[in-house]
Amino acid sequence: MEGDPTLIRKIIHIDMDAFYASVEQRDNPDLRGKPVAVGGSSKRGVVAAASYEARAFGVRSAMPSVTAQRQCPDLIFVKPRFEAYKAVSRQIRDIFTRYTDLIQPLSLDEAYLDVTHDKQGIGSAVKIAKAIRAAIRQETGLTASAGVSYNKFIAKLASDQNKPDGMCVILPDQGPEFVASLPVRRFHGVGPRTAEKMAKLGVNTGADLAFKDEAWLAQHFGSWGGYLFWAARGIDHRPVIANAVRKSIGAESTYFDDKRSAAELHDALEEIINVVWDRIERSQAQGRTLVLKARFSDFRTITRSRTVGQALTDRAAIAQLGHALLEQILPVEMGVRLLGLTLSGLVDLNEIAHGAEPQGQFTFD
Repeated sequence: MEGDPTLIRKIIHIDMDAFYASVEQRDNPDLRGKPVAVGGSSKRGVVAAASYEARAFGVRSAMPSVTAQRQCPDLIFVKPRFEAYKAVSRQIRDIFTRYTDLIQPLSLDEAYLDVTHDKQGIGSAVKIAKAIRAAIRQETGLTASAGVSYNKFIAKLASDQNKPDGMCVILPDQGPEFVASLPVRRFHGVGPRTAEKMAKLGVNTGADLAFKDEAWLAQHFGSWGGYLFWAARGIDHRPVIANAVRKSIGAESTYFDDKRSAAELHDALEEIINVVWDRIERSQAQGRTLVLKARFSDFRTITRSRTVGQALTDRAAIAQLGHALLEQILPVEMGVRLLGLTLSGLVDLNEIAHGAEPQGQFTFD
């Protein structure tokens, strides 16, 4: 955990509600109130975003389109319009800059804001969050949820607490109790498999996690144990970094049945490419190195990578290179249980460096 541990920051995490789908429903009144999925409806298609009407049927982002259609027969598929989403994202970013210069975007639809420096002299982090949400609604016709707290970890958790179109404030003296009450699967970075491993170890909530010492966590989770130790106690000293650049964007899938043939491996890779490209579009990033990862049934893991002269800027180029990397490991002698693809050496086109000195005498509420 980096940063000044003595400084009580005022952090807001803004997360747009079902962003892609909400833009589509805003721009097409016929879609309002209906289950909408942004993405391709083909056999290889993947859901990039789902409206809340679709989520009621269990439709989620990164879900194969055929699965989503099966769960919600009336689901309406809409092709992504990334230029439209980027334009709205720029509008929202402009709103942020009225209140702070310390903005760390995570994607087109969410960002951390450090409002410790009260740019407009409003005097309350909660009032700033309310003003931002109101401006977003008035100027874009969309809704955003907000988490307001004293660090990034809890602010992100809080923004998801009262979705959609909600806000949650966690004060410094409430942080540990709030984290203790949450299931560990809500912790950023804890996926289904990690949550399953934790459950087998008797760890189901933040309180269970806080009961474990750092040595035990390191034993079971390696270098990640330190993060879990502090997070379970509501502690996160990481600053909001306005010029942060992600080092990589990727995705991987683990399969219940090992994949062996070239055809099914290429099909599986195509689904992963869809997810990776969606994340690249959200982050508006470019990179020059593509890495393919494969784990076999005996848990042996190999990687293949290639660095190109110019940044990979479109899906077709990434797909072509990804499939070429897959060809390098074919034919496989044993089944593949995990396949992944990562774009690294990224340059984020949206991040702009700003700085601000923190000031005192500023309350949350």
